[in-house]
Amino acid sequence: MPKPIELRLKVGDKAPEFSAPAAGGKKVALADLAGKSVVLYFYPKDDTPGCTKEACSFRDEFSALEKKGAVVLGVSTDSVTSHDKFAAKHKLPFALLADEDRGIARAYGVWGPKTFMGRKYEGVHRVTFLIGPDGRIQKIWPAVKPQGHAAEVLAALGQGGAGEPREEKG
Repeated sequence: MPKPIELRLKVGDKAPEFSAPAAGGKKVALADLAGKSVVLYFYPKDDTPGCTKEACSFRDEFSALEKKGAVVLGVSTDSVTSHDKFAAKHKLPFALLADEDRGIARAYGVWGPKTFMGRKYEGVHRVTFLIGPDGRIQKIWPAVKPQGHAAEVLAALGQGGAGEPREEKG
């Protein structure tokens, strides 16, 4: 299990607004999705093993997520051109947002120090936010395992309204 990043956003906080170019030449803004549940998942890099597993997990659960009224958005610092290739190669039916200036990642607190094979660097942490129809964060997965993650998100959507939203620790 990946080590969770320390996030400043908490369940119940208003989700930071954003607008970004997406694969397919679209522009996506959180404000345009008011009234819908939004699955906002951050991932490090297009077409890498873990990111591909996670994206394909969301692809495979996409119709079930849609039936629950959720909009799925993947975010990385890759370009729209990279996203277009990644989405086409894996037949991804949801928008991938290009956060090349890292503005969205920073607003959500997922940009920060990482270590891979002893090398330290700055990058995007694999974190998912479930934003409710009211624009508030309903659930946070601060340390995502890519395989099967979409099923966890789908299960959380199935709990709709059952008690207080809570933060998932893994």
